[in-house]
Amino acid sequence: MQPRNMSMSGVVDLGAVKAAQEAKTKAEQARAEAVRQGGGGAISPADLVIDVDEAGFESDILQRSAEVPVVIDFWAEWCEPCKQLSPVLERLAVEYDGRFLLAKIDVDANQMLMQQFGIQGIPAVFAVVAGQALPLFQGAAGETQIRQTLDQLVQVAEERFGLTGLTVDPDAVPGGGGAASDAEVPVGPYDALLEAAVQALDAGDLGGAIQAYKNVLADDPGNPEAQLGLAQAELLRRVEGLDPQRVRADAAGKPQDIEAQITAADLDLVGGHVEDAFGRLIETVGRTAGDDREAVRVRLLELFEVVGAEDPRVIAARRALARALF
Repeated sequence: MQPRNMSMSGVVDLGAVKAAQEAKTKAEQARAEAVRQGGGGAISPADLVIDVDEAGFESDILQRSAEVPVVIDFWAEWCEPCKQLSPVLERLAVEYDGRFLLAKIDVDANQMLMQQFGIQGIPAVFAVVAGQALPLFQGAAGETQIRQTLDQLVQVAEERFGLTGLTVDPDAVPGGGGAASDAEVPVGPYDALLEAAVQALDAGDLGGAIQAYKNVLADDPGNPEAQLGLAQAELLRRVEGLDPQRVRADAAGKPQDIEAQITAADLDLVGGHVEDAFGRLIETVGRTAGDDREAVRVRLLELFEVVGAEDPRVIAARRALARALF
């Protein structure tokens, strides 16, 4: 399977909206199945680095990315910088102890994957998290830069998608699927409610999903999965049934109408135009005052929550918002 349906820029889309909740559920189900089959769900350190081809892309990368961030190293035998970078990535994959999985793709043998990812030169390193692909860096990179990038990746994967990585056991048999264990998979106190929210989203019941997330937050106001899920579900409900052409025409023709700008920003974000959504509202903040300005600011903060606080686009937009306000 080729990654033609994947979001190559990490933007918000209908598939990504549910990924945060589904990813954790799928990971727990996979670990539970490993326990039932006599394994503890742990893997050998040798299994943290895998070779992947086009035939195995779906099972080795897309499916695994619902459980752990998958870092992809595009390389070739003739590429000298690759020979310097690849060993560093392999060593760090073991050092990070299951917080990410390293997939190596030989571009000479997998030209289609190289084209699908839009790679112009190697070495090139991407990540896939909960089915969403994003570029990490291209060309030679120092170990300090690589570590900083990986640290940010695993943090975002855990905070936004609930991916805590793989369990690594030095005694596990390489390729054996894990070591024997009688341990049971822990169940969180809100897993049933979060699963109910996912099921509501699957059924198109946005109101039911919103209520399920609110039920979690009533007892645990800081629950990151519920906060993200609620923000995304409310965004989807706001744009449900809108006519995109009319919304954009209203926003273009009524620059002083804050509701028109807010609605257009919602639509921009769902369509993946993250910078456009942020820029539209920041400009509106700059030309409004009082209650109107506050309404726009609050919506902008809600959209920040949807994208994620660690996203570079959010960080840049926060700085721009501060300049517009002060």
